[in-house]
Amino acid sequence: MRSAGLLLHRGSPDALEVFIAHMGGPFWARKQEHAWSIPKGEFDDDEAPLEAALREFTEEIGAPAPVAADDCVPLGEFRQRSGKVVTVFTARAPGFEVDAVRSNSFETEWPPRSGRMQSFPEIDDARWVALDDARSLLVTGQVPALDALRDLLSR
Repeated sequence: MRSAGLLLHRGSPDALEVFIAHMGGPFWARKQEHAWSIPKGEFDDDEAPLEAALREFTEEIGAPAPVAADDCVPLGEFRQRSGKVVTVFTARAPGFEVDAVRSNSFETEWPPRSGRMQSFPEIDDARWVALDDARSLLVTGQVPALDALRDLLSR
């Protein structure tokens, strides 16, 4: 499985912030540590990863990506524990703010084995977070993208 995501950033190298999203649904509802993600989603062979990253940002946040494709820089590919490989792009977006997240939703049986299907948002929160704080919030497989961002900005 392949996904592509957009990691927005703002601030100076010593006060860097990244825009990340809290995963929705009942499994993640009460979790904070390692329950956040770079806004991302799956793509097929007929779609370029950058196009998918920009599209998925819009679908997951409910606001258009505040950057053009030409503003985006590839950070690399990062393997998550599930085996999914996430291609991450980054762009500076100092003026971007979002009042409310309006994510796509998904259906799952909840409570488990109840036979009742319920709908939940894919993302239930998104915000700017200090780079160092993001390390404990992001799912483990995406943390190396933060190092890649810091390396890129320190050049």
